[in-house]
Amino acid sequence: MTSRMLRTALLGMLLCVQALPLDAQDVPVRYRVAACDWMMLKRQKLGAFALAKEIGADGVELDMGPLGKRVLFENKLRDEAQASKFKHVADSLGIEVPSIAMSGFFAQNFMSRDNYRDLVSDGLETARRFGSKVIFLPLGGSGHEWKQKGAPRDTLVSRLRVAGTMAQAQGVTIGIRTQLPAKETLRLLKDIGSPAVKVYYNFQDAADNHRCIVKELKQLGRDRIIQIHASNTDSVNLREDPEIDLPKIKKTLDEMGWNGWLVVERSRDANRVRDVRYNFGRNVAYLKEVFGIP
Repeated sequence: MTSRMLRTALLGMLLCVQALPLDAQDVPVRYRVAACDWMMLKRQKLGAFALAKEIGADGVELDMGPLGKRVLFENKLRDEAQASKFKHVADSLGIEVPSIAMSGFFAQNFMSRDNYRDLVSDGLETARRFGSKVIFLPLGGSGHEWKQKGAPRDTLVSRLRVAGTMAQAQGVTIGIRTQLPAKETLRLLKDIGSPAVKVYYNFQDAADNHRCIVKELKQLGRDRIIQIHASNTDSVNLREDPEIDLPKIKKTLDEMGWNGWLVVERSRDANRVRDVRYNFGRNVAYLKEVFGIP
């Protein structure tokens, strides 16, 4: 082959690569969409992965199981054989597990659990088994006293520092849902001072309190938001929700340079609350449409 023929062949190969779709060129995908297993009525059930595949989601946020008055979460994934089975099914369907949720703390107080280190360790071990890099920790069950200066806040900050140290050692980030305005959340993160404790942002918190989602995202900044629950309280699906301007939110996240997982938690049609395929399917489809996710 002459040098001229070689140059022509190489040029042809380059043009073919440029003509390929982005995903075929190994270009990183900026946004991906997952769904919460417990809100799909599939908490720690193998069927969550098949359902995620059916509705077009890229991943499932796995919950640790209920807590209540138990010492530990009712976590079947603590058993290595069970976890391996779940991981095998997820991998076979091409479904990722971007995060592990401690939803039990929606109702339980993180500050009053003497064994909080054991609970965090349980979450970290589960995350390790699925290659998850985020643990979702809601603070809804911890009351309101910690939101002002005082002993309860000091206790919470101290515990989150410990949890952050534990997570950092494993290369995991704890995403806290504070429900606070962005400025107050920033103060809390500053008090904690851990690079492994960030914000798990939720559209609903801003919408419920008539705060501007776009403004809060900008205030929090790209590097403080580890993951996003991209949904609102149950009423209508995202496509029909006047409180969630998804195209504007997408434009803002683009400008911020943020990338990561958008996780559907709620936004169920109030007239069809238990119709999982309808609600989650429509919400996932709309997120992918707006964010340009294949």
